Amino acid sequence: MKDRRIRVLIGKPGLDGHDRGAKTVASVLRDHGMEVIYTGLHKTPAMIAETALQEDVDVVGLSILSGAHMELFPRVREELGKRDLQHVLLVGGGIIPEEDMEELEKGGFTKLFGPGTHTDDIANFIKDEMQKRWANEGTGA
Repeated sequence: MKDRRIRVLIGKPGLDGHDRGAKTVASVLRDHGMEVIYTGLHKTPAMIAETALQEDVDVVGLSILSGAHMELFPRVREELGKRDLQHVLLVGGGIIPEEDMEELEKGGFTKLFGPGTHTDDIANFIKDEMQKRWANEGTGA
């Protein structure tokens, strides 16, 4: 599987109109050799999940600055589940209080990144996590 490129969907759920961070992360992930699909602004959780299904992604990364993360992030996770995409690595970032990060991680998000996170750290986390997952595919773990 080492020749396979990681496919990442970057989504902006809800009415949040600020996408500079999402575009920056998308660009850095591309620089790290990943294929990146960016949904654009103002997408519903169902639209993001449907795009993840159609694009056969390995990772869904959500970005939000509006404060609606506790409403929208779990809805994206639910929509992914409806499409049998529970296996997709789910990450997110934005302005999210620490206690909300902990709750979202308990609810199915693998990792959430806050302001000031180095973009290379995000890329390296995704690469490391996908390497572990792909290594376990053949072992049934």
